[in-house]
Amino acid sequence: MPTSSPPPVRAADRRISPVFLAITAVTAVAGWGVWAGVPAVGLAVFLFVTGAWVVSLCLHEYAHARTALHSGDISVGAKGYLTLNPLKYTHALLSIVLPVLFVILGGIGLPGGAVFIERGRIRGRWRHSLVSAAGPLTNVVFAVVCAAPFWLGALDGVPPYFRYALGFLALLQVTAAILNFLPVPGLDGYGVLEPWLSRKVRRQVEPFAPYGLLAVFALLWIPEVNRAFFGLVDAVLGGLGVSEWDTYWGRRLYQFWLGTDGVPAG
Repeated sequence: MPTSSPPPVRAADRRISPVFLAITAVTAVAGWGVWAGVPAVGLAVFLFVTGAWVVSLCLHEYAHARTALHSGDISVGAKGYLTLNPLKYTHALLSIVLPVLFVILGGIGLPGGAVFIERGRIRGRWRHSLVSAAGPLTNVVFAVVCAAPFWLGALDGVPPYFRYALGFLALLQVTAAILNFLPVPGLDGYGVLEPWLSRKVRRQVEPFAPYGLLAVFALLWIPEVNRAFFGLVDAVLGGLGVSEWDTYWGRRLYQFWLGTDGVPAG
């Protein structure tokens, strides 16, 4: 039980951070560049997708914090988690730097994790599960929004480069959602399941939590596991109307330093 109550959430604790607004502005400008087909379109795609990815990471963590706030943990306000400022996270390296690096190197949405929730302030197993589920559910919503022009059949008039960028961004969101929902210690999927486990099982699993994500990525190096994982990703994207063609060329544009020659412009 907490020994003292945190201060109430002030208006300043909810104010959107200038850092987040700056990231959003860069994303919007880069998105306009992709739509307009500027000469350095590969760089524009890189900035647009990276910016949108960071925005989604911030929203992921905000969803955890906001749900925790309404579930009883008002300490998230004083910690700055409601401002969408990534610099306020407990582990900015894990939540922002590493996920961006994984996108740059491999085009996969690495789950982040950096808001510290005081679970002792939250009562009820359903609330604990919902706090954990809120983050990856945000990735699901983001994926649906990115794929909306595809599954709505509203691609007429959408420039090809922008279409490819949206397809690749949808892929990142789908991979992040699937990985986050895995019932592996250290990931949100296990956080959803954990409140329903016995205390004995939780104690036995707890030492493995710091290594859960590493274990998942080690498994993804196994060709059979990798094929099964990306087969599932492609199936989900296909259900949203996003083809492998779109995600392939989106990744090619994103990794502009490898050259963009041959990327279809129409």
